[in-house]
Amino acid sequence: MHVETCAIKTGSSFSPASLSTLDSEETLVLLFGAPDLIDTPHRIREVVDACPRSHVMGCSTAGEIHGCEIFDDSIAVAAVRFDHTPIRTAHAAVHSPNDSYAAGRAIAAQLRQPSLRGVLVLSDGLNVNGSELVKGLNDTLGEAVVVTGGLAGDGTHFKRTWVLKDRTPQSGYVTAVGFYGDHIRLGHGSKGGWDKFGPERQVTKSIGNVLYELDGRAALGLYKEYLGDRASGLPATGLLFPLAIRTSQAEGKVLVRTILAVDEATQSMTFAGDIPEGVFAQLMRANFDRLIQGA
Repeated sequence: MHVETCAIKTGSSFSPASLSTLDSEETLVLLFGAPDLIDTPHRIREVVDACPRSHVMGCSTAGEIHGCEIFDDSIAVAAVRFDHTPIRTAHAAVHSPNDSYAAGRAIAAQLRQPSLRGVLVLSDGLNVNGSELVKGLNDTLGEAVVVTGGLAGDGTHFKRTWVLKDRTPQSGYVTAVGFYGDHIRLGHGSKGGWDKFGPERQVTKSIGNVLYELDGRAALGLYKEYLGDRASGLPATGLLFPLAIRTSQAEGKVLVRTILAVDEATQSMTFAGDIPEGVFAQLMRANFDRLIQGA
């Protein structure tokens, strides 16, 4: 396996030589960039045109990481050429959260083969229910196939995200790459850095990933009480205050749900994954030192 990485900052030029040397049908190019690149796709084309035979995936971010640094309004690229591992890409439309499960099944159907070992998924970050997307993938592929990935970001704007489809940034899609054969071993992990605070409350009304009531009270109004002055910045300030959920008060496993949108008319909140009725929920706040340590 051979790897090259680079960061292309605003105003700097791009030299394609290092990436083009890895171009092949067994090469995966991962590209992560600023949300507004969807309006200036020529900057992305400069990169992908350097690798015409490679498989290209990518998405918008809330900050691009290269090495030990993080940048805004840049492009971070990693090109990986495999020696003995065939790869294949797939995509599916996801125009609303209701499309999420079907999109997961469609991606899985495109990639499924006996030799499939793992799938890396990148999805539109605002029009998807992440829980249902993963369920659709796992229901089709089974437990033997490793599935990992993430949702596209757009900083703190919560307006529009993109993923690369057909080598161009587009909203409303899920893309994925499958890895095949016995020469690759895949794993994944996650680590948080959040502190729970306030009382634990029961979800008394929800539909899918939309939360309406906690302990019989309107979810958004209750959420705002705890955010205080920061409530005026929702949904962006909600990134600092996700929700911890667990199926029962005796259950030790906690799932973290990130806010995607708020609806003042219905006093509801939309999250990146399911919030089932009957589960117990508690607010969380960022502990920046532990978030950095977890990363």
